Parts: sequence; C-alpha cells; structure tokens
Amino acid sequence: MDHLPDLKASKEASSSSHLSKVLGPMHIWALGVGIVLVGQFMGWNFTIAKGGSLGSIIACWVIGILYISLIMFNTEMGSVMPEAGGQYSMAKYLLGPLAAFNVGMMLVFEYVMLAAADSLVVGEILKTISPDIQALPYIILSILFLTWLNYRGVHATLNLNIVLTGIAFITIIILLFSTKFYSPTESMLNLKEMTNGLPYGWMGILGAFQFGCWFYLGIEGTALAAEECRSTGRSLPVGAIVGLLTLIIGATITWFVSSGLVPADLLGASTYPLFDAAVATGKPIVIQLLFVGTILACLASANGCIADSSRAWYSMSRDTLIPEAFSAIHPKYKTPYRAIVFLMPISLAFGFTGLLDQVITFSILSALLVYLLTAYMMFKFRRMYPIGSIDRGYIAPWHPFPALVVIALAAATLFGMYFGYWINLLAGFAFYLLASFWFVLHRSKSLDMSRFIAHGASYWPRPKGY
Repeated sequence: MDHLPDLKASKEASSSSHLSKVLGPMHIWALGVGIVLVGQFMGWNFTIAKGGSLGSIIACWVIGILYISLIMFNTEMGSVMPEAGGQYSMAKYLLGPLAAFNVGMMLVFEYVMLAAADSLVVGEILKTISPDIQALPYIILSILFLTWLNYRGVHATLNLNIVLTGIAFITIIILLFSTKFYSPTESMLNLKEMTNGLPYGWMGILGAFQFGCWFYLGIEGTALAAEECRSTGRSLPVGAIVGLLTLIIGATITWFVSSGLVPADLLGASTYPLFDAAVATGKPIVIQLLFVGTILACLASANGCIADSSRAWYSMSRDTLIPEAFSAIHPKYKTPYRAIVFLMPISLAFGFTGLLDQVITFSILSALLVYLLTAYMMFKFRRMYPIGSIDRGYIAPWHPFPALVVIALAAATLFGMYFGYWINLLAGFAFYLLASFWFVLHRSKSLDMSRFIAHGASYWPRPKGY
C-alpha cells in the first residue's frame, strides 16, 4: 500500500464499473435473514443427532453468541469499505492478494453450497405431495427464475426476499400458536417425552456446534452488499443487527416447537423438521402453511445466495484475482450478470448429489474459515486504523472480546466437526490448499496490483505507520 495510484486514476477505475446504490436497511435485513431463515426449516436438527435435544438448544444459543460477536466487528469494517465483496474486500485491504483470493473462494462456496442445500430440500418436500412427482423440473425452473431476477437487478431481487422471508417467518409463528403452547392443559407440546437430553454428554454439545451454525450461517453476508447501499453506515448496522435478533428468536421457537412435537430420534434425521412438526399437529391448514413456508424459505435463501456469491466472484474478477471476464456489469441493469450466470449450474450440480449433510458441512467449513480470518482482520484493522483516524458508520463495542469469542468458538466448532466429518475437513483443507498453490504458481502472474487496489484508492486512506 506504499504506492497507491493517484486519485484521478482511481476515479476512472471506479466509474468504469459500478453497482447501483439502491438498498436500504430493510433490504439488508431481507438479504441476511432471507439467506439464513431456511436453516430453521432444515439442517439445524442435525444438532440433535450429534448432541441430543439439550445439546441442540445449547449449541443454538452458544453459536448465537458467536454470530453476535461476528456481526459487531464485521459491520464495523464493512461500514467503512463500501465495496462489493464483504469479507473478501476486507482481506484485500488488510491481508493482501493470497488471503483475499482464499477468502473470496470460501465465500463463494459457502453460498453456492447453501443454495445447493436449498435445492435438495425443495426436491424432497415436493415428494411429500406424491412419490411420483419429478422434482428436477421444478428445482431447475426455480433456480432459473431466481437467476433471471438477480440478472435484472438487486433491488427487485431483495424486494422479493422481503416478501418471501416475511411470509416464511410468519408460518413459524403460526405453527407455534397452533400448538397452544400458552395453555398448560391444552398444549400439544410434550418436551419431557419427545426430547432425549444429553445422550453423548458434553462432547455431544461440542459436536452439535457444527450444525448450530446453520441457524445463523449467512447473516454475515450482509456486508457483501455494502457497495449497493444508499447509506452504508446506516443500512449495514441496522439491517444486520435486526436480522440477527430475528434469527435468534426464530431459532429458539423452532427448537421449542419441533422438539415438543417430534421424537428426538426422528427429528435428528429429518430433511424438513419444521414440516414434520406441522404434520405432527394433525391440522391440515398448518401442514399446508408450513409446506408453503418451507418452499418460500428455500427460495428466499437461494435468491440471497445467488446475490452474495455472485458479488464475491465479481469482486475477485474485477481485482484480477480470477479471469476478468466475470467482472462485466450489465449496461442496463447494473448487475454482475456473467458472475450470476456462471455460478448457477455449479450450485445445481452440488444440489443433485443428494447428500444434504455433506453439502451443509462444506458450506459450514468454508464459513468458519472466513470467520477466523475476519476476527484476525479486526485486530489488524484496529491497529492500522485506530478509533478517530477514519470515519466509521458503526463502532464495535468491547474490542477485542468479540474477536476473541469468535476465534474460540469457531475453533471449538472445527474441532467438533472432527467427530463424524473428519474426511470432509481434510478434503476442504486440501481443496483450499491446492487452490492457493494454483494462485501462487499460475494466476498471480496475471495479477494487476494497480487494478487490485484502484477501486478503493479514492476513499481508502493510508493506514497508521505506513
């Protein structure tokens, strides 16, 4: 960063390709919650298989603390880096090209795998209507429609997510009240008989942390839309924090209702636990609503995943870390249309493996590695830009404790993943290691350092001591 390009050159680079600034706090809420809410319709229940019913709710709350801490410093850094790419952009300015390349790849695969999990659940729940239904055409049409919507513009995309996410969340509330939980004499919930406590002890809780992430995984992706916010300093903090509170409330309700209606052994292996809980009520209208809610949650998640993964891929291409063809902006819609279209078949391909827990595990692994690097970047960010040296839209309180919490809990979750998924861990680490070798030995020769930092040079000040 000793030789930043001059202001004129950076402005020319910035004006040659830019995204539309059209998003407000509600859109950021819809992006974050829309991606994550599907995790309350599926995937979270594997915490019960790993740690039992009590281990599941402990993992839900403990991992919630991880995400509260992550959102604090993620939002602080994101609010002063109004550029598409989120944690990738942070790594670009704070850690350099190799780290930025790895963070970008991790973000892309986190969201591509999440979209793949969405397509798996859509296929499975459609089969509940009739085993003769061919799910493939519906899944392809859904992904094609969402890809087209993202192609046409992020504003319409996230307006749709506000509607889809809102309806899906309301179905969870309807399921809660349908059980009459508020009446001791009429309540359908029976936690005492349905739950199984801590069958694997404290090690089970550690193992449950992995899928506890699924309650919240993706909320940190709100920073990926920073460049498209009308007011980054306002939209990011408000949208992300309100979104996280929404998820913590929804996650607790989800565990409470599902654990009181479905036996733990069945719940821990379910593909669509909230729908199974609705079936257990025996009320047709509730069953139909949760069927719709599950489908809408999957669509909202896939919609947000397409937006987030394409922004990360676009940013890497714009900075010449990957081929520049993907950095093209549509002249009319101002969207990274090539990145959007390119990632669609990759997500579909992983979706049709049929291995839901394996797909989820790779997404979680990629996310945890991003969290560890982001926590480290927070320490470096505060050293390079102390409070008062740069305008911040939001200041994370209690530094460095949130970063230390994220490091400790992310490391504990990775350790817990070893029990049952050690092959996935090794495969994931091997993949990113090989990708790093490819970058160092091949792609780095095409890296244009002036392009790499030019986009933010007009607003990114020289750090303290440089």
